Amino acid sequence: MISSPDDRWRGGHLGRLLGEALRRFDARVLHLMAHDAEVPLALSNLAARQQVGAAHVHITRHLSLRGSRLTELAQAAGMSKQAMGDLVTQCEAWGLVRRENDPLDARARRIAFTPDGLLWLDAFRRAVARAEAEFAAQVGQEVATVVAIGLEAYAQA
Repeated sequence: MISSPDDRWRGGHLGRLLGEALRRFDARVLHLMAHDAEVPLALSNLAARQQVGAAHVHITRHLSLRGSRLTELAQAAGMSKQAMGDLVTQCEAWGLVRRENDPLDARARRIAFTPDGLLWLDAFRRAVARAEAEFAAQVGQEVATVVAIGLEAYAQA
């Protein structure tokens, strides 16, 4: 039994701060994408109505330009194959991705960006760059650089 419970540490530990920062960053990126004139209107409307969420960003972040098998995509995103399959089905219905035959294995299928999906990906690139610039403006360029270097080192350890 703990004699003096003090759970303030739960609100400020690194994992929680990283999670909150990621949610804030992804929300800003999705907001910017919803208001990007180069995003197909149907997709920007989905983003504006918050139908596209952080889980959908996993596909945008991890889908190779050459296409990816579902298992590769799920592994890269840290999701189950079933959960990723559901996201792919939804993104396919929205016109972001398509399933196609894998040229290396006739039994396998690959997920690939559609032309609209590539426009979405380009909007994602612009939104990420802007959100990173806003982060640097808020915390200072030196701090932003140290955070980026530290996160990169931690992620690759």
